[in-house]
Amino acid sequence: MKKKLLRYLQYIIFLGGGLVLVWWQLRVMTPEERVEFDLAFSHANYTLIIPVVFMCIASHIVRSMRWKLLMEPLRYKPALKNVFAVTMVGYLANSAIPRLGEILKCTLLARYEKLKADKLIGTIIIERAFDLLCYIIFILITVIIQIDVIGAKVKTMLAGLSPQGTMPLWGKLMIFAAVIFIILYLIKILVAAYPTNKIIFAVKNFFKGIGQGIIVIKNLKKRKLFLLFTFFIWCMYLLQIYTGFSAMDGTQHLSIKAACSVLSLATLAMIVTPGGIGSFPIFVMETLLIYNIPTPQGKAFGWLIWGVSTGIIIVAGLISLILLPYINKNKNENHPGSSTEINE
Repeated sequence: MKKKLLRYLQYIIFLGGGLVLVWWQLRVMTPEERVEFDLAFSHANYTLIIPVVFMCIASHIVRSMRWKLLMEPLRYKPALKNVFAVTMVGYLANSAIPRLGEILKCTLLARYEKLKADKLIGTIIIERAFDLLCYIIFILITVIIQIDVIGAKVKTMLAGLSPQGTMPLWGKLMIFAAVIFIILYLIKILVAAYPTNKIIFAVKNFFKGIGQGIIVIKNLKKRKLFLLFTFFIWCMYLLQIYTGFSAMDGTQHLSIKAACSVLSLATLAMIVTPGGIGSFPIFVMETLLIYNIPTPQGKAFGWLIWGVSTGIIIVAGLISLILLPYINKNKNENHPGSSTEINE
């Protein structure tokens, strides 16, 4: 009885934390941001927001299915409903404290599926390393397909380095390439000279983790399915933004190429601040300036997309947190000491 009471108390605390998170994310907005937030939603075409919601949910479900694939080498076969539920709870926690959600969802899944949390954390590390690689590839693709737009922007920036126009463009590009080469060369020297330095050690481990993640995924039995899931997830992310363009008057004319640019910067915003709070609309606004979208409309669009995705995470995360003990009630009662793990 005491154990059950403690468990319910824990869920009440988490639920309260989720509600506080809703209040906090709205509270930290400045009055100007609140006006822009309200403006984005009051002028949106909600008929087109509906498919954005479904795309967002679909990406979360497929991400949960992809995580399950990474558990198969460990011979873990958790129920998809549990994997999806803890994934949403994890997103909810990450909206407040970065990376807390990764630990929390592994802990919750380990509890309900009788697995080992430390092994689950290993699959998260692999997944994040692969996602980072996909993000880098996506940025490169974005640059390549918009070389004309980005090239014009770079040309304008380089022209600013020489107000009098005394240096030709090719000379500026040569200087830029030389600076990049020198920086890379200095980094190589520093790595060789200070291999035990904490920062250098962390960077080396970072790239080592990406390499190990690629090796693990390469050896997956269902590698093609894993890559298909990954492609689907990024397609959903991209289509959410592209469809969202049509939901506002000022962005209806933007192409899928512009959506690629917005997604690249919006993803970075989610890394910069918890849940992209504050930074997401600013990054989107700055990106849309390249396509001559006025600042108010660009920022309003950023708030609209952020509001939809964050609202889904908050609602789905809280619902998942409430339902988790109930959807696993029979399992815990009928098999109090069972484990779905097969010992190696």
